[in-house]
Amino acid sequence: MELDLFKAEELPPWFEYPKEFNRLVESEIFVVEPWQILEGKWLRVRHEGLKKRYPDRDLIPFYRCLANDDVACWDKNKPGKVVIVYDFASPGWEAREEFDTFWDWFRSIIEHFIEYE
Repeated sequence: MELDLFKAEELPPWFEYPKEFNRLVESEIFVVEPWQILEGKWLRVRHEGLKKRYPDRDLIPFYRCLANDDVACWDKNKPGKVVIVYDFASPGWEAREEFDTFWDWFRSIIEHFIEYE
């Protein structure tokens, strides 16, 4: 299955999809309940919404949590890290969690998957 992710021309110059993320996509790991990959219309809607709600941040969203308004993003100001944004929070209150690496974030959602019912 081919996903409708951002094309190279849609991405800002500071960003390219990390190889770890590409590996998940190639392995078709699109849902790890309650997390779901963002793609197509919903990827673009969420990206535009994040830009409007948090104009001081430069975020690229890639997964969302179906249990709440958390969104996993890459942040221009935190290279290599994954940040969790509590979307729709007031600006300045959106920062939820931060992971040093993509795999640290992925391990955390696997734990969430095990606990989620």
